[in-house]
Amino acid sequence: MSPLLIATKNAHKTQEFRALLASRFAVTDLCAQPEIPAPEETGRTFAENAGIKALSASKQFAGLVLADDSGLCVDALRGAPGVHSARYAGPSASDADNRAHLLSELAAYSEAHQRRARFQCALVLARDGQLLGVFQGAVEGVLLGREQGEGGFGYDSLFVPDGHEASFGVLPPQVKNAISHRSRALEAFERWLAGQPFV
Repeated sequence: MSPLLIATKNAHKTQEFRALLASRFAVTDLCAQPEIPAPEETGRTFAENAGIKALSASKQFAGLVLADDSGLCVDALRGAPGVHSARYAGPSASDADNRAHLLSELAAYSEAHQRRARFQCALVLARDGQLLGVFQGAVEGVLLGREQGEGGFGYDSLFVPDGHEASFGVLPPQVKNAISHRSRALEAFERWLAGQPFV
């Protein structure tokens, strides 16, 4: 199988990618490539940040590099936390810190229609310092007023996707992987791959 470097050190993200792509690629990540530094993410959009990561790593890795940038966008907060999802409560914030901060920001919004949100994902594929493609996906849902479940990561325990009654923190991984923003972006990636001779 062709090697595919996921430009992340987030083990949860790598696990999701491996579950979705293992039949086609030998998936690894930056934890196995400590010589490749993580660049500063200065983009204003998920696609810009994913591009920065993919292009940077692809200059030092002999093979395909796929970078993800994703996050939660809340309508009532004018799209926040958005590209700042991983550090919403501060530069060294944990997932729990970010969830607590989000809940405090949403305290004044008690109705479900006021707590509409979506997870968004942008994937960028690169090789040898050249951008090969950008693929995006999203999943719509509503945010709970308290955490539900201990599965997943990030904001999963607060987010109930449309069509379901439980959060991503409760839903089995195979359900999340079938409908998540990341899986939908990967579907676009795989459709593109089907027409490429190099993989």
